[in-house]
Amino acid sequence: METKREDSLFLKYAKVVMVVALYWVVSISMVFVNKTLLGGSVGGKTDAPLFVTWFQCVVTAGACLATSRLTRLAPHILTFPEVGHIEPATVRKVLPLSIIFVAMISTNNLCLKYLGVAFYYVGRSLTTVFNVIFTYFILGQRTSLPALASCAVIVAGFWLGVDQESVSGSLSVMGIVFGVLASIFVSLNAIFTKKILPALDGSVWRLSYYNNVLAAILFLPLMLVAGEGPAILSLLSGATTATTTTTTFWAMMVLSGLFGFAIGYVTGLQIQVTSPLTHNISGTAKACTQTVLAMWWYDETKTVLWWCSNWVVLGGSLAYTRVKQQEMKQHHLEATRDQEKQKKK
Repeated sequence: METKREDSLFLKYAKVVMVVALYWVVSISMVFVNKTLLGGSVGGKTDAPLFVTWFQCVVTAGACLATSRLTRLAPHILTFPEVGHIEPATVRKVLPLSIIFVAMISTNNLCLKYLGVAFYYVGRSLTTVFNVIFTYFILGQRTSLPALASCAVIVAGFWLGVDQESVSGSLSVMGIVFGVLASIFVSLNAIFTKKILPALDGSVWRLSYYNNVLAAILFLPLMLVAGEGPAILSLLSGATTATTTTTTFWAMMVLSGLFGFAIGYVTGLQIQVTSPLTHNISGTAKACTQTVLAMWWYDETKTVLWWCSNWVVLGGSLAYTRVKQQEMKQHHLEATRDQEKQKKK
């Protein structure tokens, strides 16, 4: 019996390790692939960041549709909601969120384009801070002093990082602007997702499908206004990008879209086999690993204070996660006590 128990525990730990590793691989790979596709801050004749983002939405929507069809054929193996039919009433409800979604993924990719992968995490690290701000102004919920103190630590780390990027001569003002905007829209996306999900029976995958289909439509006029037409024609005619050959570029475009689909799955899976707290800790540790890998891959050298800024942001993020977890636990205990008192009455 003891041996069986140990085997069961070992298998459980092995599953957790495999899922966390899968999340890290998909998430880090997606960032590096996107950086290669988006290139640097200096544009060329094939510079079309919005087109890259649009293509990712198309592939992700296609992956959702394909998985839904495969679930019909093998319902005992796959579990995926029915998607494909677009309901006008649902579109009207989802459209405001889809506009935020478009702004979020656009600014995320533009932030990555103008900033290096190593500074990408710090560059858009104010998401937690804006979460607190919007939670108060939109939902009317106050935040505790320990949580606010954690946010102050994150802001301090962000400004130290910006200062050190400037000292090293690699600061991109556009990258910082898009990073702050990305943080704003990531926060808004999280808040409005909670509001919209009930309209889709709480299905994250149905929401993902609607978001990506609507985003693919919304991006069309944006690409036109941004003047990406000539660059798109160059890419479609087989022009070589600054960093890849034509074949490699399109293969990476498809891969990037599939990563966009996969990250939704592995994120949910990691939360399922661990917990929301562990997921946040894993994401923070992943960001640290991503920074180190980027420094090695791009052969960059940074100052001690630059590294300190990363650790300050990481520490503030972990502290905020821990504070919120303790608060949730306390609220749960208080709710349980109230229920028990009402039962006794």
